[in-house]
Amino acid sequence: MNSNTWEQVKSEYKLGQFVQGKVEHHTPFGVFVNIGESVVKGLIKIPDFLDEGEMTEEMYPEIGALVGAIVVGYNESNRSEVYLNAKPSVLHQALVPLQGRNALIN
Repeated sequence: MNSNTWEQVKSEYKLGQFVQGKVEHHTPFGVFVNIGESVVKGLIKIPDFLDEGEMTEEMYPEIGALVGAIVVGYNESNRSEVYLNAKPSVLHQALVPLQGRNALIN
């Protein structure tokens, strides 16, 4: 992927942004998520699912399941992955301010 396209991906998927996608693939190190890009996938690494305890394969979201996560980084070396975090504490911290703003609008 050329650097202009990669910069466009990064501007569309900003750090701290909530995204949703469908689980496409399980690996021993994480879960790949289709976030709507043809050449870029979301990756939730195993430590980024739980605040406490260990994630086991039985706990992985099913293939095809819709998951929500927060953008926390990018794989700059291969320019094909947006790093995501689905820990409850991270989701809560990112989404509570959004709910507060929506309450003010409604």
